[in-house]
Amino acid sequence: NLEWAFGINKSLPVFNLHHDEQLVVLYGCAHVAVGHCSLISSLCMSEDKRWLVTADKGSESLVIIWDTYSGIPVRTIFDCHPEGGVAAIALSRDSKLLVSVGAGPIQRVCVWDWTSDTENPLCVTDLSLELGRQHHILFHPNDSSQLLSNSDTHVLFYTMTFSKVVGSVSQSIFCLQGSQAISATMAGNLLLWDVAHTTTTHQPHREVIKLIPLQDDGITVLTLNQSFIVTGDIRGHVKFYDNKFKLMTWFSEFNLDPITSISFSKETDIAMLEYGENCSLEAKQFVVQNFVVSTATAMVVYVDAQDGVLQMLVQGDSEAVHAVVCHPLQPFVAFGSHCGVLNIWDYQQKKPNCRKSFPEEKIQCLAYDPQGLYLAVGFASGAVKVMEVLTLEDEDVEYLKYSKNGITHITFSMDSRFLATAPIQDLLFGVCMDTTQPKLLSLGLDRILMEYGFESSSQGELTIRSTEQIEQSAVPTCMAWYPALTTESFLLIASDQYKMKLFNSTDKIKTVLGPIYGSPIKKIAILPKSAEGNLDSRYLAFITTDKVGLEILPLDGNPYKSFAIICHPAGVSAFACSFDGKYIFTIGGPDYTIFSWEANLNALEAAASLGGQGLIPFYSLLEGGRDGEFFKEMEDYFYYCQLRSEGINSMKKRRVSTKIPLKEVPFIMRALGFYPTEQELMEIQNEVKFSRYAETGKYVTDIDLEDFIKLFVNHRPAFGISRKEIQHIFEVLGDPNENGEQSVNREELLELLQTI
Repeated sequence: NLEWAFGINKSLPVFNLHHDEQLVVLYGCAHVAVGHCSLISSLCMSEDKRWLVTADKGSESLVIIWDTYSGIPVRTIFDCHPEGGVAAIALSRDSKLLVSVGAGPIQRVCVWDWTSDTENPLCVTDLSLELGRQHHILFHPNDSSQLLSNSDTHVLFYTMTFSKVVGSVSQSIFCLQGSQAISATMAGNLLLWDVAHTTTTHQPHREVIKLIPLQDDGITVLTLNQSFIVTGDIRGHVKFYDNKFKLMTWFSEFNLDPITSISFSKETDIAMLEYGENCSLEAKQFVVQNFVVSTATAMVVYVDAQDGVLQMLVQGDSEAVHAVVCHPLQPFVAFGSHCGVLNIWDYQQKKPNCRKSFPEEKIQCLAYDPQGLYLAVGFASGAVKVMEVLTLEDEDVEYLKYSKNGITHITFSMDSRFLATAPIQDLLFGVCMDTTQPKLLSLGLDRILMEYGFESSSQGELTIRSTEQIEQSAVPTCMAWYPALTTESFLLIASDQYKMKLFNSTDKIKTVLGPIYGSPIKKIAILPKSAEGNLDSRYLAFITTDKVGLEILPLDGNPYKSFAIICHPAGVSAFACSFDGKYIFTIGGPDYTIFSWEANLNALEAAASLGGQGLIPFYSLLEGGRDGEFFKEMEDYFYYCQLRSEGINSMKKRRVSTKIPLKEVPFIMRALGFYPTEQELMEIQNEVKFSRYAETGKYVTDIDLEDFIKLFVNHRPAFGISRKEIQHIFEVLGDPNENGEQSVNREELLELLQTI
């Protein structure tokens, strides 16, 4: 369950829902809003703050209208822009009409009567590519039949027949009275639009009638409040003008970054507000509601317009967040971003603990030492900083820098004596079984697992104790120490072919099918013991490209023992587990957000129980299940192998058995369409042979049908062999024929298959 969210989508507007004594703001955060599977791309709010509309980009995009009073969605529009989702949305002043702009290659503008039962838009038009990518749209405040939108270079004016005129623009609004509209530019100018007097058609043609040099700084936000024109600019200033563009007042003393949105409170009685003086020569009394401002650096502040007091509400990250780590003993989570800011939060109190900035640096990874005394920070520049946890004071004034490449992994030894960094697939400390001294393991894209020793290493030189190629075709992605569920110690390694493998100190012991949720596992971690769930079980936390999940240990390939949920639609960068195993924190990288997920272990155990016991869960991994043709074929081959092992033509009395010799396993697997390599066959046979050696001291020499089915579904390719893979093999083995196509001579192919 999503328990909390840190961060903010700085590209979306922030809305002020302040009412009476209740201070509430609404802002976007990744895909958070029930129903969205992709990043929320657009938000809009009705003038009375009653209705909120959210929309996303991507496949199966949705537009959802919410009642802000109850928090319940009242209408969902499915696939209104199937070509790519929604780029912009707006509500009419009376909230009856909704307009959406598609994000597809050819942008489509649709007007919806969302209060009716109709599933089709009232009217639709497609926009030409020459008009630029439209990213902002709104209704005329007094005439819902008129709209305007803008891209970076063009302004489009619409009636219900969507006629348009093009002009230069930054942001645009309609004037409250008449047919005029205003566009702001990044040069600080305003363009005043009006209907041309020469218009003879029913579709009004607008043209620029005046260029107003309003200010020197670029205008980033243009909106209306009461009768005032309100601007936000690149210097972080908010200014109020009357309808004659006379400056009435401004807020410039807050030292804010460029403004991205402004939203005013809904005041029930504006007469109750205190009056201030405006900055005109008349110095008349001036009153305006309090408002909320968001900036380009992911900051949200609340401004008391009467007292001129600023209150910080949200301080997010303005660049991608790629590093997260939990304190090993206390309820603190640390996360760092590419803007060089390190934040530490108390996740139980939901309060920031401390914050430190590293100018000119990009934080790439973080690590606490096992005792919780030090925090190490790895940067994209290759530098490393070690700080005391309580004060964030540097242990060394100078940066540690021994790498030209960015630090992607950083880890402490279990005794906190050593710190290792590397730009590699994964990095892990362990303990030597014979000396109890620390050892270091690294995992690379070259499929090599390296072990480093410290007893023979010297200053400036790290000694390699051993190397082992752990895969033939798959690429390992991550590793972790397997919990002590048996008498042996295991290393768990996941790969990009949806497999998870257990290694002991001498050999590969077991291969199981990993969780299949759209993409391979990127990172894994053993969840610390928690009071919830089965007290005799341990749990594995993992992330894929866009999901976070849990799996019950021990690993056996049971598909019902795992569960995953979309955590960051644009991609999850890293994750960390709390010291008590209750929470999992994920970071979304380019979506600037950090999510806190509460691990519901009881629900996971319940789902596994519903999946069935024994072999029942594994039947679902066979084509057709328990009653399918494939299972019947598997049974036939299995019993045939029993006969074959005793001799087909033997006249001796047959032994009644439910098992086949281990040597028959390769033949039955090939008969079923799985063709493992000789190396894989050796691993399969060793897995069965040594499966009970630690408990009994004896080898296993035969296997029954139940264990064979588990062995088969765990070792065969997760998705079979694709046509693309076969085509690639022929491109490698073949030679071009007279048509330029790769081909293989039949006799040569047969010879290769029989000799390799």
